[in-house]
Amino acid sequence: MSDDRILDVRTEIPKRRHELIFETFTDLTPGSAYVLVNDHDPKPLYYQFEAEHAGSYSWEYLEEGPEVWRVRIGRVEPA
Repeated sequence: MSDDRILDVRTEIPKRRHELIFETFTDLTPGSAYVLVNDHDPKPLYYQFEAEHAGSYSWEYLEEGPEVWRVRIGRVEPA
């Protein structure tokens, strides 16, 4: 986990955030992950992952606010 890339989107404009998050996910190799750092709960993002990548990602909250949220997002290895 300590080797996970950190993607801090707090300084990005909202329009660019999801684009960066999904680009980073697409670039992951199976079995790897990155840590998303955000200034609000990314729950809507979770639902988007579930709709578009069901079964191929992992989602683990590492920190849940109130000012910073950190979520470890991984690419699941195929079964």
